[in-house]
Amino acid sequence: MLDKTGTITLGNRQAFKFLPLKGVSEQQLADAAQLSSLADKTAERRSIVILAKQLFNLRERDLQALNATFVPFSAMTRMSGVNVDDRVIRKGSADSIRRYLETSHARVQAETEKLVEEVAHKGETPLVIVENQQILGVVALKDIIKGRIKERFAEMRWMGIKTVMITADNHLTAAAIAAEAGVDDFLAEATPEAKLALIRQYQADGSLVSMTGEGEGTNDATALAQADVAVAMNSGTQAAKEAGNMVDLDSNPTKLIEVVHVGKQMLMTKGSLSTFSIANDIEKYFLIIPTAFSATYPQLNILNIMQLHSPSSAILSAVIFNALIIVALIPLALKDVSYHPMSAIALLRPNLWIKWFSYTIYWYQAD
Repeated sequence: MLDKTGTITLGNRQAFKFLPLKGVSEQQLADAAQLSSLADKTAERRSIVILAKQLFNLRERDLQALNATFVPFSAMTRMSGVNVDDRVIRKGSADSIRRYLETSHARVQAETEKLVEEVAHKGETPLVIVENQQILGVVALKDIIKGRIKERFAEMRWMGIKTVMITADNHLTAAAIAAEAGVDDFLAEATPEAKLALIRQYQADGSLVSMTGEGEGTNDATALAQADVAVAMNSGTQAAKEAGNMVDLDSNPTKLIEVVHVGKQMLMTKGSLSTFSIANDIEKYFLIIPTAFSATYPQLNILNIMQLHSPSSAILSAVIFNALIIVALIPLALKDVSYHPMSAIALLRPNLWIKWFSYTIYWYQAD
């Protein structure tokens, strides 16, 4: 699971275009968009203020001097705005504005729907501006996908890791960004509850779920806490870092490849050492037990391969072996034990063929 903002993209989404509806001037749209963004501290909302200032020389205004009431953004409503005198301005996603207008029995015009789709199909985020129940237009926001991330996701796919992008963007924008980034699936218009539900669904299906995020936008902290492996971006919030199992200092989600490499290499090293340890213990038992009990059970002399004559000589041989010989054998046990990235199916297929072939030979001999 990968949160889009700050994880797949650079996370500095910027406003770059005002798209007014017919009958609305671009400056009128810019004025309303800037006014609703003055108290908003996020980078993308501040970019709206700067863009309006650059295009139309609209200066920032003091909300206290205007006796304005600011409506903060929330993950549930996905909408924010401001109330100034007789002006009620709201900005948010197309769906959130649609729900907002439905409360007053207003509707979203077909022109707005078309404009939102055009912006979303380009992989940009449409932010709809409405004033006094009247839609003024759309502000187009654009983010940049991190470099070479598509190739890294392809490598993760080869390793058997499914990538799922999670974003608060609408379905069309999410689909365009998912295709550009090369992820396997995506969850659009995500709320904290939807994130948790998706993670729990994969866990219920028996999957090991890893979540990467930075805690911005839709809250990632709860999803990070629910995931089996949680990787917080260094550029993210403190809450996300505390909820994660590890923090990626480079804020690069494809670091999961290195995490998988290190984890599987550790498991293989542990398995090799365990196998060597078991073999070594069996060797010592065959060395000491036959010699120690051969007087009582002469049949055990068959196992006394080294022809030791007393228990003390057997114990001394085991001590010398542990002190001198085993030190040289451990590096040999770990030789060529390295992880090669491949899917689980590719890894199991040769073993299944060997097992099938063995069973075939066995039943042929039995017949």
